[in-house]
Amino acid sequence: MELTLAHWLYGIFTLAIIVTMIFRKGVVLPTLLGTFIIAWVYKGSIVDGFTAIFNANLIAAQELFSIFLIITFMLALLNSLKDLGADVRMIQPIQKVMINGHISFFVLVGVTYVISLFFWPTPAVPLICALLVPAAVRAGLPAITAAVAIALAGQGMALSSDYIVQVAPSLSATSAGIDAGVVADKSLILSVIAGGIAILLAYFMYRKGIRAKDDPRNEADLNTLNAAENTTNEAKTNNLSRWSKVFAIFVPLSLLVVVIYMMYNKLFTGSGGLVGGDGAAFVGGVAVILLLLSTVAFGKHHALDYISNHITDGFVFAFKAMGPVIPIAGFFFLGSGDFAANILGVEEGPSFLFGLVEATQEFLPQSAILAAFSVLIIGIITGLDGSGFSGLPLTGALAASLETQGMDTATLAAIGQMGAIWTGGGTIVAWSSLIAIAGFCGVSVMELVRKNFLPVIIGLFVMTLFAVFIL
Repeated sequence: MELTLAHWLYGIFTLAIIVTMIFRKGVVLPTLLGTFIIAWVYKGSIVDGFTAIFNANLIAAQELFSIFLIITFMLALLNSLKDLGADVRMIQPIQKVMINGHISFFVLVGVTYVISLFFWPTPAVPLICALLVPAAVRAGLPAITAAVAIALAGQGMALSSDYIVQVAPSLSATSAGIDAGVVADKSLILSVIAGGIAILLAYFMYRKGIRAKDDPRNEADLNTLNAAENTTNEAKTNNLSRWSKVFAIFVPLSLLVVVIYMMYNKLFTGSGGLVGGDGAAFVGGVAVILLLLSTVAFGKHHALDYISNHITDGFVFAFKAMGPVIPIAGFFFLGSGDFAANILGVEEGPSFLFGLVEATQEFLPQSAILAAFSVLIIGIITGLDGSGFSGLPLTGALAASLETQGMDTATLAAIGQMGAIWTGGGTIVAWSSLIAIAGFCGVSVMELVRKNFLPVIIGLFVMTLFAVFIL
């Protein structure tokens, strides 16, 4: 393929974006500027450059809007459950299981993983830290080890697969030009491997620090925890005991039925199941009906206003979390032949990124291991911005370009997704949402990073080898 000046400019801006991520700065500015300059040079018209910026963001928004909707509906549902106090009641019985620090560690892992799969870790962490961490600390689990368990299970294992909400697989798959369901399936397997290894390593590394129930240091840890939210939620629950109990049972059962149906449809009907966009739509639709019911139970005559507020809050959260991803995705969509034509207004769009990779392939060894670890490292680098999601358009696009005989695009995209989200999602960088976990648990965020680092890196390394030789 003959490379043009526009190809080289695309490569320069891509490198600039990676360097910007390494220095933990926002990459929206270079992506917008890059889209403008590359389109201007390619079309030879400054007007077309202006048009391309708008088109790139519009196409990215169209492709990714389903992600915004699912986030909106799931968060709105969680907020409506908070109104009822049902969110508290859902996990209160689990406190009784925490009879010692060792069991408490794995209870925190399990509960955090399940709740984070459905509602994402960011909204789930305050609830878990307010209700379960004090119980775990009383049982003898140090607050720092409790924070490790929550970070690895939620921000790491659950968020990196994002199997239920499917924001991450959709971002990776759209940029790679493949089906999101395939990426989701691969991501689930790889996330469990990386998470299982990281969590077990963390437990064996820090198990000697777990204390007896009557250790006086437990009380010192408890004094650092903020119990204000716990008290408020319990008061709210007492005032709405009937409906909070009903929805504390009904909502988890409904979501469990959704998962069972999706897995049954996938494994036993031969139809491929509800995956990708269909799966997310099914989960989102169920969330909306649950939202309607819980809002009516809480608001009665004011339900019309309450549900509007919850959906508005959900959209605000979605755009705050994912808004910067749109211009980033637009830039990397420009590098894909599948989207470049519509962005540039031509019949056949150029494949800037694929062309660059193809031009350098003769100088690189054709190795599945090299391709896998290259995408993993790029994913880790993009995660250094503290987001995790902003790098997925890049790792997805690279996965399509680096596909080798031994590594398919979906597996490479899933590996890049693991690197980006385990890093930036909130396990090993202190300027990510890991700050929230450290704050709620009353521990140093830098100490939490140090505790997480070795288990996470080893988990990602073993996961990548598994992907190359087995998956």
